[in-house]
Amino acid sequence: MPGTMILAIDTSMSAASACVSLGDADELVAIRSLPMERGHAEALMPLVAEVMAAAPGGFPALTRVAVAVGPGSFTGIRVGVAAARGIALATGIPAVGVSTFSAFAAPWIGQQQGQIVACAIDARHGNVYIQAFDASGHVVLSPRLSTPREALRAIGAGSLCLVGSGAALLAAEAQAIGSEAIVCGPSAAPDIRQVARLGLIADPASAPARPFYLKPPDAKPVAIRRLRTAGLPE
Repeated sequence: MPGTMILAIDTSMSAASACVSLGDADELVAIRSLPMERGHAEALMPLVAEVMAAAPGGFPALTRVAVAVGPGSFTGIRVGVAAARGIALATGIPAVGVSTFSAFAAPWIGQQQGQIVACAIDARHGNVYIQAFDASGHVVLSPRLSTPREALRAIGAGSLCLVGSGAALLAAEAQAIGSEAIVCGPSAAPDIRQVARLGLIADPASAPARPFYLKPPDAKPVAIRRLRTAGLPE
């Protein structure tokens, strides 16, 4: 897309990442990624300021902002989406959401004829968030929360390329049941360049910058429930 400059951000997984690209996502202006389990809220905006300092024209020259919307870390997703929306509102540009599944899977789709790319994100408690794509990029398994065994059964037979933070869980289960599967790529977080590439082609009308959750948060507002039970003000 000539004449475009996109800012891509991702805090959905175990990293805070940002990049700026011109025209298409292969023409990178700046890229930064910091591995982290916590602290995304404190790290993200300084990271954005750093990559934007290298962008010709700065924030007024941006034409789009893309953000990874999950599934993944509940807190991290909220941090990234809030930042993307704020930047979009301040600059008057579209904000688009990119599935973390798609960002993980994109580099591997079509690498081998007939191979299915399955993205598994560790959902804890022995479960994974899972989505699978065929070699043409079509969805063959819709996003869901599942055990590794249920996920493999739902995908069916065939050669699997596993990506994402839950890839090792699926690989172990595949080995146990005799399925053909290999872990293809790094699992901590998707490549921020893929968020930029997918963000460039996303339609803002159908890809809003909105959190993509597949289950409620594990944390429960226990204290508030106790106050309500006791009839006390919150």
